[in-house]
Amino acid sequence: PMSERPDLSTDEGRRSFIGYLNDRLPRKRAIAQGVLRNAAGELLLCELTYKKEWDLPGGVVDPGESPATCVEREVREELGLTLTAGALLAVNWLPAYRGWDDAVLFLYDLGTLRDDLDPSLFLRREIKDAHWVAMTDVDSHLAPYAARMLASAAEAEHTAYLEDGVAR
Repeated sequence: PMSERPDLSTDEGRRSFIGYLNDRLPRKRAIAQGVLRNAAGELLLCELTYKKEWDLPGGVVDPGESPATCVEREVREELGLTLTAGALLAVNWLPAYRGWDDAVLFLYDLGTLRDDLDPSLFLRREIKDAHWVAMTDVDSHLAPYAARMLASAAEAEHTAYLEDGVAR
């Protein structure tokens, strides 16, 4: 606990109090993923080295990084693609899952890829392979929460706020 209450009328006192709160308030993990399609309308799913289900491209947002910048960085590092995060399709709160704490996932539209993927550019310690999958087949490859999120986002008329993949 703070030994004495800071003087909140000064910048130094306010910074001290904010630092105190930052050290003690809960932190929530943020994830940024993207929906990338090919010319046939199929979605890109990544086969990962560290989990059984496939997943959308993206990853965990670094401290001080925006979710949009994160998804752009992740697809560049892991798939060798330089893409721009487009519209925010959904914000999805994820409950704890298989040992992971809860998190907030930001889902972006990454547009349509007109070129072929170059598997030689994949970050092999994380990406085994990447697959173009029809929307009707994603359920058989994704974790249930991810499949629910894609279905809910596809049906939404605007950016969807979701909890565990469904509207609140």
